[in-house]
Amino acid sequence: MDKTWLDGLYQKLEAKLTAEAIRVKSDIPFIPVQGRYRDLMMPGGLHWWCNGFWPGILWQMHHATGQEDLRQWASAATARLAPLLDEPEKLDHDVGFLFILSSLAEYLETGSERAKEWSIRAADVLAGRYHKKGGFLEAWNPGTLAGQDTRGMMIADCMMNLSLLYRVSEITGDPHYAEIATRHADTAMRVLVRPDGSAAHIARVDAESGELKEYPEGQGYAPESSWSRGQGWILYGFTNAFRHTGKREYLETARRSAHYCISALSVRDWLPAVDFRAPWDGRHDSTAGMILASGLLELGSAVRDEGLLGEYDAELFETAAKRILIACDTAFNHWDAETDGIVSGGSLRYHDDRMAGASIIYGDYYLAEAVLKLKDSYLPVW
Repeated sequence: MDKTWLDGLYQKLEAKLTAEAIRVKSDIPFIPVQGRYRDLMMPGGLHWWCNGFWPGILWQMHHATGQEDLRQWASAATARLAPLLDEPEKLDHDVGFLFILSSLAEYLETGSERAKEWSIRAADVLAGRYHKKGGFLEAWNPGTLAGQDTRGMMIADCMMNLSLLYRVSEITGDPHYAEIATRHADTAMRVLVRPDGSAAHIARVDAESGELKEYPEGQGYAPESSWSRGQGWILYGFTNAFRHTGKREYLETARRSAHYCISALSVRDWLPAVDFRAPWDGRHDSTAGMILASGLLELGSAVRDEGLLGEYDAELFETAAKRILIACDTAFNHWDAETDGIVSGGSLRYHDDRMAGASIIYGDYYLAEAVLKLKDSYLPVW
């Protein structure tokens, strides 16, 4: 885990993503099919929640390299998402994933006024999902989850989307956005995260009282299990919330989640199972590994910056992140510049094998984040 390892990993990453960018340009990919990305291949089309990750990759790599072509393609891909804001009723909580990595990244990187406006409009859409009495952001629109009753549902994933509200609060000087984000984080801390640091994926909350009603089935093995990608959202999301608020409760929540995840990863050679509480069946989710690696690096950095928890914790989190990156690089990464996608071994959900083993765009994005953090070349979008 020395400088030679990191330099070699970065060189492979830059070469692969540069080759992909020349082919993909401002298309918006999700997974490669027969080694090639296709534009907007998911049924959701432009609305698909993952469509911010490719512009996010381009903005991160432009920040690291300064390549003008990357800026142009990132800006064009970002502009393709802007029309979504004209139909806010079709968006859900993942408006954060869509616009943090596209318009907000563009604004932070370039100061673009159009990107600033899009980011504020996106934050308004997310804030519109807020239940004031219940203190949470509702995840989905009615009838959008295979006909399930989605009323009152809040999910682990939304902890990452809160950064849109915190950032726009900073940009505009309007505390309303940050207040909503903090109320949601408080509710998530209370109803999603267990004392041992594990977390439920979905909770249904009473919109009037904020009280927990039930844990519906999510993307993990069972409602009471521990879906590894959800653990990544929790660990990283509460780290971000601490960064924005300074609330020690958020740091402690992220720390408990980190220790739980490190324990679960260490017994499986640092390769993440799809669910940390499921019977072991040999299946992994590399995307969870990449999210956890980047989140652990962020948590380690936060601990060092604030002088909190002690040097041991910071070193533990950072070392664990590197072990995940090394293990997944050996098991899953593909560096052939003639094909698209880097991190294979992804999983959409525990009880769905349609994308088992796939290279999914957000796995590559969080790999890029983690490597650029280690290289001190990361654009801090969250």
